[in-house]
Amino acid sequence: MADSGVCNLLDKLLACFAENVVQLLIGDPEDVLNLRGELERMRAFLKVADASEESDVEFKVLVKQIREIAHETEDALDEFMLLQVHDRADGLYGAIHKFSCCIKNIKARYRIISELQAIRSRIKNLCHVHGSLLPRFTRIQQGTSGSTSAENTWQHRRGDALLLEKTDLVGIDEPKQQLVEWLVEGDNRREVISVAAMGGMGKTTLAKQVYDDEEVKKHFKRRAWVTVSQSFKIEELLKNMIRHLQTSSRGLENMNNDRLRRIIKDLLKKSRYLVVLDDVWHLNEWDVLKYALPDNNCGSRVMLTTRNAGVASSTSSGVESVGKVYNLKPLSPMESWDLFCKKTFQGNACPTYLKDICQYTLRKCEGLPLAIVAISGVLASKDTRRIDEWDIVGRSLGAEIDGNDKLQDLKKVLSLSFNDLPYYLKDCFLYLSIFPEDHRIEQMRLIRLWIAEGLVEAKEGKALEEVAEDYLNELLNRGLLQVASLTSDGRVKTYRIHDVQREIIVSKSRDQNFTSIAKDQNVMWPDKVRRLSIHNTLQNVQENRSVSRLRSLFMFRVVEKLNIQSLFPGGFKLLNVLDLQKSRLKRFPIDVDNLVYLKYLSLKDTEVKTIPRTIGKLQYLETLDLKHCRVTELPVEILKLHRLRHLLVYHFKLESYEVFHSRYGFKVQGNIGALRSLQKLCFIEANQGGGAIMVELGKLYQLRRLGIVKLRKEDGKSLCSSLKKLSNLLALSLTSIEEEEILDLQHLSSPPPLIQRVYLRGRLETLPPWIPLLHGLVRLYLKWSRLKEDPLVLLQKLPNLVHLELLQVYEGDTLYFRKGGFNKLKVLGLDQFNKLRCVQVEVGAMPLVEKLIIQRCQLLKMVPVGIQYLTKLKVLEFFDMPVEFIQTLRPDVKDSDYWKVAHIPEVYSTNWREGGWEVNTLDLCDGENSPGPSATTTTSHDLESRWK
Repeated sequence: MADSGVCNLLDKLLACFAENVVQLLIGDPEDVLNLRGELERMRAFLKVADASEESDVEFKVLVKQIREIAHETEDALDEFMLLQVHDRADGLYGAIHKFSCCIKNIKARYRIISELQAIRSRIKNLCHVHGSLLPRFTRIQQGTSGSTSAENTWQHRRGDALLLEKTDLVGIDEPKQQLVEWLVEGDNRREVISVAAMGGMGKTTLAKQVYDDEEVKKHFKRRAWVTVSQSFKIEELLKNMIRHLQTSSRGLENMNNDRLRRIIKDLLKKSRYLVVLDDVWHLNEWDVLKYALPDNNCGSRVMLTTRNAGVASSTSSGVESVGKVYNLKPLSPMESWDLFCKKTFQGNACPTYLKDICQYTLRKCEGLPLAIVAISGVLASKDTRRIDEWDIVGRSLGAEIDGNDKLQDLKKVLSLSFNDLPYYLKDCFLYLSIFPEDHRIEQMRLIRLWIAEGLVEAKEGKALEEVAEDYLNELLNRGLLQVASLTSDGRVKTYRIHDVQREIIVSKSRDQNFTSIAKDQNVMWPDKVRRLSIHNTLQNVQENRSVSRLRSLFMFRVVEKLNIQSLFPGGFKLLNVLDLQKSRLKRFPIDVDNLVYLKYLSLKDTEVKTIPRTIGKLQYLETLDLKHCRVTELPVEILKLHRLRHLLVYHFKLESYEVFHSRYGFKVQGNIGALRSLQKLCFIEANQGGGAIMVELGKLYQLRRLGIVKLRKEDGKSLCSSLKKLSNLLALSLTSIEEEEILDLQHLSSPPPLIQRVYLRGRLETLPPWIPLLHGLVRLYLKWSRLKEDPLVLLQKLPNLVHLELLQVYEGDTLYFRKGGFNKLKVLGLDQFNKLRCVQVEVGAMPLVEKLIIQRCQLLKMVPVGIQYLTKLKVLEFFDMPVEFIQTLRPDVKDSDYWKVAHIPEVYSTNWREGGWEVNTLDLCDGENSPGPSATTTTSHDLESRWK
């Protein structure tokens, strides 16, 4: 896990070599080369040593020392380079300033040189230690090391799971019934049934209950249970399988793998068999076993359990395997409570005065059976009269996991997944410790932070953002991250992490000085803290505490007014990341002269209005996030930031429904095309020298997301000319300067080939001819288009369109959704069709649509004709519709259309009433006995949240 620090240091050394800085600091060029070589050997060592760091004390100490040396060396080099920067200046004033800096910085230079000399000596000493550990290092590389204590603990727990009686189990009946059904039913092909979930969820317990089921025993002539685990040896697995399948095991000891697999295949080739592979960690483990399990056309089954969703999907689908995946879910709140009471109170009821405390503690377990059982074991030993002791366990779960022997098994079992991560993911996962408990982690925010911290390795042919997305997918597959919310077109919007897993990585982060969290008053953090995450209140911050080595500062849910410079008077000149999102700020918070190394700056959701011209000094800045603050113009010095990847400056005016003038971007003078590294640019105003800006945009070849506001018709040709050059573009948002202003987009002969999302707000003379050619398009918003011809005729053929929103798009009186059209559409919104009188849906149109929103169509008096054919429809919303329209949905009204929508689970109608918008939930589930609509009053903000 120190590897990212060493990587950053090596990159910095290479940069310093170019300017002969290292030679100046260390002296002998040969010593410089030796230093670089030793650091590269350390990096190679760390990639392997990380795997044994948790179980080998000597490795753990060595890794910690390497991490500290890497950090100290990086700090010293950065400080020295900072002095070099301050020495550079032009003109008479510059010469005087340079002379002054030289005098003032002589002591600082000598101090830094002395520090680096001492560090070099420590590196030499570490190399001697590394040499003494080399034999063990080699054994690890060859995969011959023994099982770790954590693995032994897990095997012990796994053995316990195999011995559990059914009376000890909770919430197992439904998943067991499903798995038994999958095993004994179906065709005669060999199928692979995978049970996937995070560690501690009860996969082994469930699989054993299924394996021992009487119906399963009768159905399969041969059965074998094989535990794979992390430290599996193929020979032992094959021998164990043979011992399950036949009584005699003579001669197995001298057989090679191929011979053992042949025996297994011969034993199974004419039998209907069931083989359970418990605890499969990696795909290669399945690859070495699958050819020994014949597809004998007898209805045989293989069932495996795994923490890795990628392993589950790969083994259960593909050319060589068919099957199913069962994603084991956490226990429900009721099941969790049953298990908790069974283990804590030995089946008795929870005392009423402890119920709130117990339920608070139980919520942290989030339905994870292993956590519930472990924490129940701690509480079962507490005196029920000592309410304070029970309260402490819930409030300080992290400390309990660290210090309570009864929770060590839980910690070790959940740590196995962390220890199994490849070296490049460990720091990325530890990074999640900066976020507060129950915080929803925005995907793009996390990706930008990882990149700014140097945690994402460059890969040829991929942008860093794409590599980071791969990292997130791998953490998801391993069950270490959970999806918290999705966009309508299926992209992950936010993540979350299990509370117990979070407590474990917070503990690891603290032990390794990776991150310090200030959420309690008087909390202490290390003198050389690298990352500081402040939660809830500034009272947690120790006054006058030095943060001179600080690299990252975050604030979450801080309600006090913020003054960074008074809070940290000593400053933090080495800072890389400053994330003050949602802080109470009215001014730009810092003197940027002292933040040369800043890469990430977020003032999102603050009240900051202006950005100083000195922003141009932040030469390393990669992300500037000013979303939803009050900045409307950027200084021209922003164009000096050639490393800038994400420039986000906009805010929305929230209304009860969308109005044209609700989106505001930013003005900038000069040549925006100078920012060649930009990946995302939103939202730039076009009416400031629009034509020139449109031309400049064509130079931003790396752009993936582009938003432009205040476009005029005359910008069309130059805009289209630039768009065809942006071959990496994934999302495009264009808004005209006024509602009646035409967006001239007819000149784009070859649109960006990868584009997935298009948002057009403004009048269109005709539908741009390139839109129906976007075969990768998944989301399309057309608003205030006012087309004369029905756009559905062309749009219905888009093969991958998932979300379509239309506002004042068509001036006809009828919309037709034809058979075979919109085959993948899931969300459809129709808003303010002022002449619309009828919507018709044919059988076979929009077969997958799940949500339909119709609003402000004042002439539409009835629900869509054929709405009953939308069999997948889950949510139907009507907003500000005529009274006659709503009346047709009441079952007691003559000529009611109620029967057409009675199959839809959620139907809402919303209209303005005095005091707010009134949301009527139409209860249609009880047929003729339905009581009709029930009303609740809500705010426009609630509606915004519901519809977004």
